[in-house]
Amino acid sequence: MPLTGKQPPLLIILGPTAIGKTSLAIDLATQLNGEIIGADSRQVYKYMDIGTAKPTSEQQQAVKHHLIDVVAPDENLTLAQYQRLAYAAIDDVLARGKFPLLVGGTGQYLTAVEEGWSIPEVPPNEDLREKLEAEAEAIGDEAFHQKLITVDPQAAEKIHPNNVRRVVRALEVYMETGTPISILQQKQPPAYRIRVLGLRMEREALYQQADKRVDMMIADGFVDEVKSLLASGYAASLPSMSALGYRELVSHIQGDIALDAAIELTKFSTHDFIRRQEIWFRGHDNGILWHNVTELDTNTILNSIAAWMQE
Repeated sequence: MPLTGKQPPLLIILGPTAIGKTSLAIDLATQLNGEIIGADSRQVYKYMDIGTAKPTSEQQQAVKHHLIDVVAPDENLTLAQYQRLAYAAIDDVLARGKFPLLVGGTGQYLTAVEEGWSIPEVPPNEDLREKLEAEAEAIGDEAFHQKLITVDPQAAEKIHPNNVRRVVRALEVYMETGTPISILQQKQPPAYRIRVLGLRMEREALYQQADKRVDMMIADGFVDEVKSLLASGYAASLPSMSALGYRELVSHIQGDIALDAAIELTKFSTHDFIRRQEIWFRGHDNGILWHNVTELDTNTILNSIAAWMQE
């Protein structure tokens, strides 16, 4: 499809885990002469393939994918780094006359790109962070959140007191820079024409679909993948290893719980994650065009994209 219009296009496909984003994106990218930019905070890690439901090698051969296997499991990819890489990948796709599709379920990644967040370039201060975490533990979430209200009420309004990690980060940025994180996080939307497609289905049906995918992951060698990561020296305490399924299987491998229990915990955690994803998408809905996956018609979507491109 020719790229027309005053601004270059960007198609975003989002939705909760296990809903079928990858297959739809590949179908559309094939028809649109497109390439896919991943927006998944776990698929950026190398060697974590089965448990993150990475596109298969066949799928990646069919359509070029970006921002998969970016860092090792013991490396950190900040939101600011991801955003820069995403914009660079989108611009590269456009420069080669192809159609960019930003696809994933990590709400912060998607919204940071779509809205053009200005993300504070403040590296983590581990010593300060440990002191703040200890203080939060000592005085309780509500009192700790009050500290943020005092220095940055705008940020405090958006961060729930129970989300101690984000409260710590907001205080850390303020103490390191002297500037509230809410000031540093101003938005400057990117120069793209953006169309956002959202996938949804009845929640209980999605839970069942997600459960089946967990079972398939186990059958495909998920346990061995986690064993290999541990054997390669990647500690269970790494942020990457807190991903869905990985932390539960680590507990099984270390002898804390049986495999059946680890699988059930993974399914339960996945259900909770789906709920949190849906909350994020509702809270950051800038005009998402929602599609029920049980009624998806790729040709209808392609026709709507063609009409949008001619507007």
